[in-house]
Amino acid sequence: MEPEDFDSDVLRQFVLAFKKGKLKPVVKSQPVPKNNKGPVKVVVGKTFDTIVMDPKNDVLIEFYAPWCGHCKKLEPVYTELGKKYKNEKNLVIAKMDATANDVTNDRYKVEGFPTIYFAPRDKKSNPIKFEGGDRDLEHLSKFIEEHATKLSRTKEEL
Repeated sequence: MEPEDFDSDVLRQFVLAFKKGKLKPVVKSQPVPKNNKGPVKVVVGKTFDTIVMDPKNDVLIEFYAPWCGHCKKLEPVYTELGKKYKNEKNLVIAKMDATANDVTNDRYKVEGFPTIYFAPRDKKSNPIKFEGGDRDLEHLSKFIEEHATKLSRTKEEL
């Protein structure tokens, strides 16, 4: 409830709307980016469902904090990863500032930074957490290729 003016009528309307199931949850979100064409897509609270939960795409999502040293160290590697897979139609490399945006799905638990999940297009409710590997281009690429549902063949494979 975010009323500008609070009185008994506002509270009554809120409770009635709640009982009727007509309330929408308040989602903490940065503004939706006007230009999101880079190799790493920026996800905010308002776009989490449309980008990460899109059933047409596999999504690798990094949840970060702007002040986190590990996240700052990962940023150039993660951008390179985005460039490596930019031509994959069914794969999105994404990031989200988890300190300024709500994660709207309980399956994506963020308890430290950075936290990285792979959301397969056919199993959005069972994301795979990246754990135990170095956060470098080689290990992140291997993680993607291990879990991706549909990658185009590279020239090296042909």
